[in-house]
Amino acid sequence: MKEQLEIIRREALAAMDEAADSQALEALRVKYLGKKGELTAVLKQMGKLSPEERPVMGQVANAVRADIEEKLEAVKAKLAAKALEAKLQAEAVDVTIPGVPVAHGHKHPMSIVLDECKDIFVEMGFEVVEGPEVELESYNFTKLNAEPGHPSRDWSDTFYITEDSSVLLRTQTSPMQVRVMEQRKPPIRIVAPGRVYRKDEVDATHSPMFHQMEGLVVDEGITMSDLKGCLEQMVKKLYGADSVVRFRPHHFPFTEPSCEMDVQCFECHGAGCRTCKGEGWIELLGAGMVHPKVLEYCNIDPEKYSGFAFGVGVERMTMRRFQISDLRLLFENDIRFLSQF
Repeated sequence: MKEQLEIIRREALAAMDEAADSQALEALRVKYLGKKGELTAVLKQMGKLSPEERPVMGQVANAVRADIEEKLEAVKAKLAAKALEAKLQAEAVDVTIPGVPVAHGHKHPMSIVLDECKDIFVEMGFEVVEGPEVELESYNFTKLNAEPGHPSRDWSDTFYITEDSSVLLRTQTSPMQVRVMEQRKPPIRIVAPGRVYRKDEVDATHSPMFHQMEGLVVDEGITMSDLKGCLEQMVKKLYGADSVVRFRPHHFPFTEPSCEMDVQCFECHGAGCRTCKGEGWIELLGAGMVHPKVLEYCNIDPEKYSGFAFGVGVERMTMRRFQISDLRLLFENDIRFLSQF
């Protein structure tokens, strides 16, 4: 039996030196130390030995088991270190290789122009305010002197939310005029940017959802000259000192007198093209002196105070600022277009 144990020890130790991986090593452990392994089979013959031989063979068997287990742990550690080294080599990173550039986000062109406009008006002493997009009919129309039956109230032009036409998506930022004048007393000087909604057909210069910035000044002695000077200052700061504008008489129910301001088309410089629909000019905003009835609705004495108001289209300002010929490009989220800004 002693010779059998010695043979098992030599064969096991030699076989473990040849083990190529942990699976082969585990197979050797089972072969020699498992319940049906060779060492276990020899130990089962201990009962045939004499009482004097059993302790001696027991010590020899324990020594063989200890040698095999010690060798198992040593080879296991060696194989694990070898596997780790192979893994590290496979996952090695060359830190000298240039990294992949990270794309940085930036402002949308409309955000750029809107922020520039806010800064221009803040420099002139205006305050920026915001209001609800879902608006009451009274603020969007009645208190702005647009009486029942006015064309702007038509269902073909306005997105009404309720059947009785009392709640709607605001068609302009002008309701902020009334909301501010109801809460404050003159002097007032505010701009109110935001989204507005109208049932317009989508084309190069129109969209059913677009952005406006409302402006309002109310104080003693305000005149049309103040309005023109303020708007011309905005255009020249935004587009450059050589920008060309014109004022045309117009009608709005909430201003009297009223006007529209156009900027010369950047595509054709006044000659006429698709962008300006052959007119040579692009409408930028509507404006005028605040109607006395609107002041009265807000409990402001029109005999003492006067004011001007304007509503400017942010999309059209952006198109003029960056020479964009089609408004739809601003909403299509084409990264090829947006990455230019």
